[in-house]
Amino acid sequence: MSVILLGPQRRPTVGAVVASLGLSGPLATVNAGWQDRGRDDRELGAQLGGRDINLALYRRWLDTQDRDPGFAAGERALGGVLAELQDLYLLRLDYALQAVYALQGRGAGLAGRTPGAAGRAETLAEAIAAVRELDAAHLRRVDEVRREFFDRLRPQDRPVLAAHRAEVAELLGRAAAVVIAGGHVGVLAQVLHLFNVAPALSRLPVIAWSAGAMALTERIVLFGDRDPRGPGHPEVYGRGLSLLRGAVLLPHARARLRLDDAPRMAVFARRFEPARCILLEPGTRIEVGADGRWPDGLRVLGEDGQVSAVEAA
Repeated sequence: MSVILLGPQRRPTVGAVVASLGLSGPLATVNAGWQDRGRDDRELGAQLGGRDINLALYRRWLDTQDRDPGFAAGERALGGVLAELQDLYLLRLDYALQAVYALQGRGAGLAGRTPGAAGRAETLAEAIAAVRELDAAHLRRVDEVRREFFDRLRPQDRPVLAAHRAEVAELLGRAAAVVIAGGHVGVLAQVLHLFNVAPALSRLPVIAWSAGAMALTERIVLFGDRDPRGPGHPEVYGRGLSLLRGAVLLPHARARLRLDDAPRMAVFARRFEPARCILLEPGTRIEVGADGRWPDGLRVLGEDGQVSAVEAA
């Protein structure tokens, strides 16, 4: 298994990437993040030379909701619980990060005064550690709620879902690679889990971009500093497929983050370390080997809040 991560595809490069791999056979595509727009995949199909087989995960999900009311009701209940957990987490996160930024600003204002500098740095580190623990606790709660849902409703034993899973597995069994587009990362992660796509991704080449890339990580982080209502806090959303480890992926980083705000970016990087916060910009191509090793030259946020290229670990 190798994974190729691409930058945003407004000027598509996926066709050239596929051609460079010399693959023979059909290419399974996942565009569930496009939701209802996923039916119109002609442009993607053209980029792939007409060799695409759409797994239709979003349509399968809608079909499951229509034909299995018990499962649909369970999913609605799950969604309500997760939304409440996210709201409570964001409330606490706001206070915790405001404290971090206040301490950080106070330290900057006292720069150059040696007495007490170590204590201020330690206090700031403790405040960031408190945010890290809040993130981790939230992720544990989300994991517990989702685990209870799957244990109770057992998708593998429900006829409609089991049939869809079998069809998806059969399509993946014929595929030479899997191509995962962007869109709504929450929907993508949900259907990839629900239709048990992960086993195939462990043996096939995978090409992914934007939300499709984020869905492959062990921890999905939502971010956006350019909202008209003001910058939001980066927030832990939930688990991806954990195919990629040790990374927080940042598609459209220059458009969505205030990369010129070094103090804010420094907190971002320190909050998620030792994972690297990796930028996925237009034209990016990152190939992660079958051993999970990241290549040299990754553009990442550093602890100083600057973007730099780093060597592989």
